[in-house]
Amino acid sequence: MPLPRPRVNRNRSQVCGLGRRSGVSFRNGFYTGLAVTAIFGLYLFRLWQPQRQIELHNAHLLAQIQAHDWKAVGEFVGEKYQDRWGNSRALLLERLPQVFRAIGKTRIESSGIAVWREEGVGYLRARVQVHGSGEYADSIQARVNSLEEPFEFVWQHGATWPWDWKLTSVRNPGLAISGYTP
Repeated sequence: MPLPRPRVNRNRSQVCGLGRRSGVSFRNGFYTGLAVTAIFGLYLFRLWQPQRQIELHNAHLLAQIQAHDWKAVGEFVGEKYQDRWGNSRALLLERLPQVFRAIGKTRIESSGIAVWREEGVGYLRARVQVHGSGEYADSIQARVNSLEEPFEFVWQHGATWPWDWKLTSVRNPGLAISGYTP
């Protein structure tokens, strides 16, 4: 005589457990994906706002100068760079390593940041403090840190991408660099 087989009920409530249905369906996955995409889109929209890009580019430029990564600094500086001290792009990229070599380990801080944009040109005005130790650090720190006027960084927007900004000028009427010879 064969043994009685236990009754096995394989309905959906027993398979999923506790009488609940699984919450995963195509519709739920689609709406979750749509929500994640919308949140990511809003993040990128905010990130690519011109004022935000100018502020980020300026912070990254100062960080690269602080790290003495001159190749990365060159990627931020536009081909049309000119400043009131007679520096072109090539001259600036030649002089920066010389100046910051004399300071040694450098820390650059900016405060009182104001950002605005006018017709594809962005402006960032900030008070910049340079701290370091080296052969000429005291002289450079005294000159830069004592300035009453903030520095003004001028950024030009490129034609293609929202993150394409290049530095075209740096201004500070209170900073006089006379007789500079490398």
